[in-house]
Amino acid sequence: MKIRVERDGLADAVAWVARSLPSRPPVPVLGGVLLDAESDDSLTVSGFDYEVSAQVGVPATIADGGRALVSGRLLADITKALPNHPVEIAVDGARMMISCGSARFSLPTMPVEDYPALPSMPQLIGELPGEVFGEAVGQVAVAAGKDDTLPMLTGVRVEIGDGKLTLVATDRFRLAMREFPWEPDEALGEVAVLVPAKTLGDAAKTLGSSGSKVEMSLAANDGLLGLAGSGKRTTTRLLDADFPKYRQLLPSEHSAAAIIDIDALQQAIKRVSLVAERGTQVRLEFVDGGLRLSAGGDDEGSAEEELPVEYTGDAVTIAFNPGYLLDGLGAVRTQKVHLSFTTPSRPALLKPVDEDGNVAPGYLYLLMPVRLPG
Repeated sequence: MKIRVERDGLADAVAWVARSLPSRPPVPVLGGVLLDAESDDSLTVSGFDYEVSAQVGVPATIADGGRALVSGRLLADITKALPNHPVEIAVDGARMMISCGSARFSLPTMPVEDYPALPSMPQLIGELPGEVFGEAVGQVAVAAGKDDTLPMLTGVRVEIGDGKLTLVATDRFRLAMREFPWEPDEALGEVAVLVPAKTLGDAAKTLGSSGSKVEMSLAANDGLLGLAGSGKRTTTRLLDADFPKYRQLLPSEHSAAAIIDIDALQQAIKRVSLVAERGTQVRLEFVDGGLRLSAGGDDEGSAEEELPVEYTGDAVTIAFNPGYLLDGLGAVRTQKVHLSFTTPSRPALLKPVDEDGNVAPGYLYLLMPVRLPG
């Protein structure tokens, strides 16, 4: 194999594929990136570990076609660090030579014949605006769990229903849900699948750009979801686990509510939580027309700060994990947030507020309060 390719296109392609590779592959070839130069004018970069596949094509000048398999993370580090010059790649025996400007690298290759075949894309079920897809996944994936011993909490539930798409994730302490209109293939019917949150989040960051389209493909019976756009494609195995019955957790009413400027609240939380140990509660004391935030206590440093808010309800103090609260505020994506609850021990809801001061539909972030001392 002997090819010439632009540095930026190669680095972007390898980084996209290497991101999906396992950090500790069970066998070395599953940590590899496959370079396929058997087309006349394109280099195909692929990765697959039997769970997630990623593939992208890059324009290239091919003098001699062929295929080669090398360490994905090492190749990603190298291509990212190369100078801004065309890259020449040649394979001689069991070595790959990479030349770019004055930089030279020689890498060992792995047996291509030991590499598994990538799965085919499932049946296309519809298209999504890239910007909407990227924002929705980012808003929801923040609430997904990271404990692999509870696989049902490490995924994003994707519900394809009557003219809308619903994304939901929870780690038991908070829950995020985003709904938006979407017209899938009419023959699909109502389907719900559980997609690994990390894989979906990585795909959304790359595919969810403004002005792009994201193609969604699904083979629910085979447990496979596919996403494609901007010349990139990825597939992932679905999680075979039962997602919690979350709708019964969503409060149908509230007795207290506040509209708060998000930026001011975020900055205040960051300041008062400086005196608290990691994960320690931040207390929010609501009174008519104001909010007092506090953290810490007599045995450690303490801090207080007051903010003006629009509040309706009786005076009450409620406490939250500051990290979880900041995650929710960051996911709302508006200037103001509507925070509602019933009692200091029941779930609170964060919802976006539009420019007219009204609660905007489509997104919610449910957060369990932290028990107050005494």
